[in-house]
This record gives sequence, C-alpha cells and structure tokens, in this order.
Amino acid sequence: MMEPFVLREKADAPALFYLESWMKRVDGLSAGFSSRLGGVGSGAWSSLNCALHVNDRPEDVIENRKRIAATLSFSFENWTCAEQIHGNRVYIVGESDRGSGRESRETAIQNADALVTNVPDVWLTSFYADCVPLYFVDPVKRVVGLAHAGWRGTVAEIAKATVETMRHTYDSDPKDILASIGPSIGLCCYEVDERVMEHVKPFAANLGDALAMEEPFYTDCGNGKSMLNLKQLNRQMLRKAGILPTNIEYSTWCTSCHGDYFFSHRRDHGKTGRMISWIGLEKR
Repeated sequence: MMEPFVLREKADAPALFYLESWMKRVDGLSAGFSSRLGGVGSGAWSSLNCALHVNDRPEDVIENRKRIAATLSFSFENWTCAEQIHGNRVYIVGESDRGSGRESRETAIQNADALVTNVPDVWLTSFYADCVPLYFVDPVKRVVGLAHAGWRGTVAEIAKATVETMRHTYDSDPKDILASIGPSIGLCCYEVDERVMEHVKPFAANLGDALAMEEPFYTDCGNGKSMLNLKQLNRQMLRKAGILPTNIEYSTWCTSCHGDYFFSHRRDHGKTGRMISWIGLEKR
C-alpha cells in the first residue's frame, strides 16, 4: 500500500503532509496534515504548534496558522475550526461560520469533533497529537469533512456520524465518498488499560467479521494492558458506514514513533503542541 500522505518541505515554510492522490483526483481540493517543523514556537511547542489550548504563546500559534495558510495559498480569513471535546457531534459549517476560531478559542465552533461543509473556500481544520484524523470528500456533491477520533470518539462512532450527516444534509451517496485516515498513534505505541478496552471490545464486536480479515485492532500485553489500533477500528467503521474499501486511504505514519515530524501527547507526557488536519475546496 502506498502512503497517501506525502511530506513536502521547503526552506522558510512549514513542512506539510499532502493528501496528494485526492488533490490530483478532485478539482480544487486541498487536504493534508501539518508537521511540527517550520514554525515559530519554542520548547515543548517547537516549532509549528497550531493549537491555542496547550499554554503556548497565542501570538506564536496565530503566526503558525498564518504560515500554513500562506503555504497553502488560501486566505487565513477562511480558516475555520472547532473546540473539540472527544465526542461525536458533527457540525454543519455554513457561510456565516467562515473563519470561526482562527484567532481565538472563544470564536471557535463549540463542542464539535467533526465539521462538514459544501461552502467553497471555507478551510476546515482540526487539531491532533495522537488521535486519528478522518478526512471526507464527496467529489460529486462537492462536500468535504473532517472528524477527530480519539478512542472515545471512535467508539461513539464519529466516523459513521460524519458519513450520515453528509448523506442527510447534502444527499451524498456513501459509495461516492472518499475517506482517509491520517497520521496518528499506531498499534506500536498506543498502550491502554482495561477501562478503555471495556468500551472498545463491544464496539469492535459490532463491526462484524471484517476485522478478522485485516490487521488486528489490539494486542493483549497481559497485566490488564493492551496495544490498541485506532486506525484499524476507524477503517472498519468507515466500511460499515457504506464507504467502499477501495475509497479508503490509510496512513502508516505513527505520531509517537516519529518525534522529528510530529507532536505526541503520549510520548511527550501531555506537554506538547498540536498538528492540524485541513481540507477545503476552492470556488470553481
């Protein structure tokens, strides 16, 4: 399987991972994931932290966001984001929401872990330091979406909720939707306790037999600990939601393994920055 997120680096600009296969396939689409390189932060937030809630200097965060927008050649005025709460609420972004949260948490869309829109030139963004970024595009109806899936959002079926919102709101056919699972913590690094597995195992059981044909969703380590594969669980939920297996991209990047490129909440013991996912469609 070819890695769908391709790193592009250039001097004096943020290093970004582009979802290049989609960008070649869908006219006017930009989608990808940021690295931790090419910003202005220091210390635990060195150097491209994009989140305002991690005690970094707000002016540095805003400068980093502006640098990413400039690198992507989209207006910072259109940067739109939410306050994430590890839930499964999907928010439908309209024209009046354009630019929400770009410079302050107070103006962000509140209490939402997924955003969808059909408004052109609105650039959806969300924030990560190990959780799973999910990307959606319906190239027929010209709809895009992002979802933030930690273990809580995963078992709350945020992937399915996003697909259902696109279907009900924009008449998207799940068979037309492309989905992608972005860089996030892998089975190699994500140790959880039995409290988490008590939620995960019933969720996985409801996904059906497809899990047996793919890589495992967890490895039992003994002593009440397991290594959990959130990417795999979300891939199967996307399939259950009606997305064709051939329309699902899957990143092999582990945010915990690659400290040179990514912040990681688990690896860095909670004191760290955040990458962003982004997606948007230019006006034709």
